[in-house]
Amino acid sequence: MKLRTHSICRLVKSEDLNHHGTLFAGKTAMWFVESGFIAVAGITHPENIVCLNIHGMLFKKPIANGHVVRFESKVVLAGRTRLVAYVKVLGNRDEEFLLDGFISFIHVDRQGVPVPHGIVIEATDPEDIALQEQAGKLR
Repeated sequence: MKLRTHSICRLVKSEDLNHHGTLFAGKTAMWFVESGFIAVAGITHPENIVCLNIHGMLFKKPIANGHVVRFESKVVLAGRTRLVAYVKVLGNRDEEFLLDGFISFIHVDRQGVPVPHGIVIEATDPEDIALQEQAGKLR
């Protein structure tokens, strides 16, 4: 399966801010996981997916009230039961790189027991190959 990028946009509102007046990391994490989940749900059944680990969410700069941000996500690695999504966040208008990271999801049955998904990810683009190599080192 070739890598496919999914995008969702969010408007940063006053209720999304921290005590410094910038986007609260907790709200960002919620949107971050949602974006990764959407990418994984695009290749398997959503009811079979659970989040295992946010491997990192590295902010490059603060995000202010009123900004529209775009979360771009794609599944970059498939293990036996694990699927790893890469998520990056850009300024929607200016394409400014704001943050990125990886999230691992596990493919489970109705009882929550990990089961093989049978998905194979083929990275062909140099950037995707590099992301796949990074994701392969995550635990």
